[in-house]
Amino acid sequence: MSSEEELIWTEKYRPAKLDDIVGNDAIILRLKQFARTKNMPHCLFAGPPGVGKTTAALALAKEILGEHFRANYLEMNASMDNSIRNVRETVKDYARSMGFGGLPFKILVLDEADNMSTEAQQALRRTMEIYSSICRFILICNYSNRIIEPVQSRCVVFRFSRISKQDVVGRLGFIAKSESIAADEEGLNAIYEESEGDLRSCVNTLQSLAVVGKKIDKKRVEEFVGSSTTLSLQEMLKNSLQGELENSRKKLQELLYVSALAPEEIVRQLYREIVRADMSDGLKAALLDELGEVEFRLVEGADAEIQLTAFLAKAGLITKS
Repeated sequence: MSSEEELIWTEKYRPAKLDDIVGNDAIILRLKQFARTKNMPHCLFAGPPGVGKTTAALALAKEILGEHFRANYLEMNASMDNSIRNVRETVKDYARSMGFGGLPFKILVLDEADNMSTEAQQALRRTMEIYSSICRFILICNYSNRIIEPVQSRCVVFRFSRISKQDVVGRLGFIAKSESIAADEEGLNAIYEESEGDLRSCVNTLQSLAVVGKKIDKKRVEEFVGSSTTLSLQEMLKNSLQGELENSRKKLQELLYVSALAPEEIVRQLYREIVRADMSDGLKAALLDELGEVEFRLVEGADAEIQLTAFLAKAGLITKS
């Protein structure tokens, strides 16, 4: 499937209205009130990935702006250019220009706003304040604590939560039926479990499975998610716990440089494997404590291979103690 076909497939099932969004019903109800009055404050959408934050922002903007949506809506990925220069130039230039079609304001969405530098957020704060009469901002982030307090205080904060299993499976079933995919309930439940409730990840998994066959069951899902990278990671952790540091280090290098798995993804998969593993609570607690330290250091910019190797070494020492 080409990238253009993937985009068409994804957009086909992206909700166009607030009524179409599943999960976070209390938040959607409040957003519907904004849509009815055709007015809204600056907003901050915070929560885990794949729960509908960006989709909610898009649907809200469409309902408020109506037929003039395209001329009065701009969505930017703040992580692509999180510098103060971007805020002072691109964001400010858009925010201070007048809207089209006689609408009272435009809408500017900053996705992944928690990746913006503190200096850029300080500049954004002033822009939000000066041009609030003609431009409303929707900031989207995974971690609201990375948004400075002056910016948060200028927004109505909406905290999205994980979508329930029932809603996720129901949406996957709707997509499967629409695409004439024979997916049984056990298969859809397996997709949910492996994606940990991330609806975007669930849809991507369903799409990948549909490319190679129109029949999806639990066995096929397990075969798909139990890929070579997952098996290599499980073996890496096992070798580490057995004190075989060199073998586990080689597996880590394969995952990083051959499979090109992101360090953050390795940390997330290690977390899942440790939580599911048949081991004592004391050992799990010690391993998760060390893994949390690794995750923090990676966020701070430490070398991924060194930090993950250190975790594997400590895991071996913990089991020996």
